[in-house]
Parts: sequence; structure tokens; C-alpha cells
Amino acid sequence: MENNRNVTEFILIGLTQNPKMQKVVFVVFLILYMVTLSSNLLIVVTITTSQALSSPMYFFLTQLSLIDTIYSSSSAPKLIINKKYIYNYYNKKIISFNGCMAQVYAEHIFGAAEIILLTVMAYDCYVAICKPLHYMTIMSHRLCILLVGVAWTGGFLHATIQILFTSVWLPFCGPNVIDHFMCDLYPLLKLVCMDTYTLGLFVAVNSGFVCLLNFLLLLVSYMVILYSLKAHRLEGRHKALSTCVSHITVVILFVVPCIFVYLCPVTTLSIDKAVAVFYTMVAPMLNPLIYTLRNTEVKTAMRKLCSNVTSDDETESVSFVGSSNKGNIVQPS
Repeated sequence: MENNRNVTEFILIGLTQNPKMQKVVFVVFLILYMVTLSSNLLIVVTITTSQALSSPMYFFLTQLSLIDTIYSSSSAPKLIINKKYIYNYYNKKIISFNGCMAQVYAEHIFGAAEIILLTVMAYDCYVAICKPLHYMTIMSHRLCILLVGVAWTGGFLHATIQILFTSVWLPFCGPNVIDHFMCDLYPLLKLVCMDTYTLGLFVAVNSGFVCLLNFLLLLVSYMVILYSLKAHRLEGRHKALSTCVSHITVVILFVVPCIFVYLCPVTTLSIDKAVAVFYTMVAPMLNPLIYTLRNTEVKTAMRKLCSNVTSDDETESVSFVGSSNKGNIVQPS
């Protein structure tokens, strides 16, 4: 298929055209993005510096926080900057063709990697609850590295297929106005100069069906986990349910909106932008809060990290004052 492309840039309509609402959106999204970065990076630093958080579950949680940090950064900065600064003389938000394709690639590589990683974390939860005596033997460090590699490889393959299909094979010959706040597959398909029904089915299979398949696998795994909890004591059952509820909540917040957006071929609804905001910005912000608020070990490690940082700052301050006083002592003549 020959690519007849004469589009070099796209115009993003954004979430709203109301100037007052644009200021509100700027403030809200800036706060969301800063909370997302700080909370996810805090989890990464806490787990990597704490010897008590060395189990496979926390290793996967670190990877999830890293992915959420990068994933939210693929679209949030452009949205925030566009709302405040980057306008052309027609007061429209501009993104280059290559920048748009890079955004699509980043969204799909990190989004797919996160969905696969959530499935891996469900398997880790299954082993911890159903095979507790063999947990450390089964979930060895080598297997954990392998499973994380599978998640990243799956994301890479998924995103590469999408970007080749979008940037190389599809003819963009105008118009170039995207009714969205970011570059995504279905809004881009509306600008293609050809029939897109078959292409929409391909996107639905490669994106929507992948989300649905992983979601069904997660449901099956948790049905098995819940069934196995019948044999546990009440205390162990409560702790296992607490871990499962946190993970199920994260899965629903991220995967279900993706299924809603991508499973319907070449269908864009007015609510799609709001749903996209949810899985690109709100879910990455809520993930660390969900895991830390229900996890005593992580909260304890965070308090210890904060106390260590505070004590180190006080020590440095005392040392600095002491050295300054020594320098100010007048030597007798």
C-alpha cells in the first residue's frame, strides 16, 4: 500500500474550547501530573532502599510505578503545555506528525506493558495464596526478571505493530484536525483518506481484544484465588483479600476504560476523551495510593525513609553549624 501523506502536523482540539475552562483544565492536570510523578517515584525509592520490601510482589510494584510514571508522561506534559503556552497564531494546539506518532508509540508500549504486568502480578498473588510454602522457590528472582521482560517485550511488539500500521501504511492527505487532547488510533483513523472499517477491526483486535483477553485471564485467576481462600484461616483470608482487592481495583481502573475505548471498531464517542483522561492520568495517580493505603509494610518503609532523610538533614545542619563556629573562633595573639 502506497503511503500518500502530505500532512506534516496535526491540530489537537483538546478537551474544551472555553478559555475559562482551559485554565481550570491546566491547573487540574498540572496537579494530577505532579501527584502522579511524586507518588510513583516515592514508591520506587522506598522499595529500592528498603531491605524489608524485597519480595517479588514489591519488585513488580516498583516496575508498575516506573511504567505509570513514564506512561503518564507520554501525554500529560503536552496537554498541560498546550493549555498554557504553545499556541500558534490561530490559537490552536500544534503537534508535528513525528511527534504525534511518537506519542502513539509511547502510549501503546507502556500501556500494553502495564496490562501484561498486571496479569503477571495476578499470577504472583495466586502463587502467594495458593502455594505459600513454595512461593519463594517458584517466584525466584530469575523468573521475576523473565516475567517483567515478557511484559516489556509484549508492549514493544504491540506498539511496533501499531506504529508501523499507522505511520507507514496509512495515507494522511488532510484534514489534520484531531478531536482529542492527544494522538490516538481511532481519532487518527478518522483523518485517513481511505475506508477504515477493516483498519478499525485490526485496531480492535490488536488493542481492544488484547485488553479483554488479559482482563478475562485476571478474572479467572481471581476466581481461583477466591475459591482457594476457603481453606485459609480467617486472619490469613483477610490479609489475602486485602492484597487482592488492591490489585483488582487497579485492574478495573486501568483495563476496563481501555476495553471501552478500543474494543469498538472505528467508533468515537463524546465520552471517549473523558475515559482517556481516566486511564492516562487518573489511574496512574491512584495506583500508588491504592497500594500504599492498604499496605502496612509500605507505609512503615515510607515513614522510615522520611525519618532517615530528616535525620540526615539535621546531621548535616549540625555539622555545618559546627564547622562554621570553628571557623569563627578568634585565635589568641
